[in-house]
Amino acid sequence: MFNPSRDQVRQFFFGVWQKYQNRLPLEGAETLALPILLQHPEYHAMLDQPERYLDRDYPPEFGETNPFLHLAMHLSLAEQASIDQPPGIRERLDRLTSSLGERMQAEHAAMDCLAEMIWQAQRHGGAYDAAGYLTCLDGKIR
Repeated sequence: MFNPSRDQVRQFFFGVWQKYQNRLPLEGAETLALPILLQHPEYHAMLDQPERYLDRDYPPEFGETNPFLHLAMHLSLAEQASIDQPPGIRERLDRLTSSLGERMQAEHAAMDCLAEMIWQAQRHGGAYDAAGYLTCLDGKIR
């Protein structure tokens, strides 16, 4: 499993944005990341200033969303859906999209489940609970 550092994740998003602006070809996960970046215009100014934002911290106690974490969670969901891993995730995200009316809303709802699954795996020092993750998603579908 790929486990990039904080700086690598940030450099990845800065690099995708720079390639997009320079009309350069995208590769691999970059093709999944670009639509996510385009759907988040509130982050475009940040993406234009890597020297300012590469090392910036986003402590939860300040109540500010970490844009890189937010984008990475979108990317994780896109990757999961693209390969249907865990099995059934694609169908659940599609049903959640139908239920909520748009994919962005569905992904934002799914992020709660993804974050919980990651937190539980870290807390217990084990593998993530795919069944629990999918059950959480089921609970968000109306």
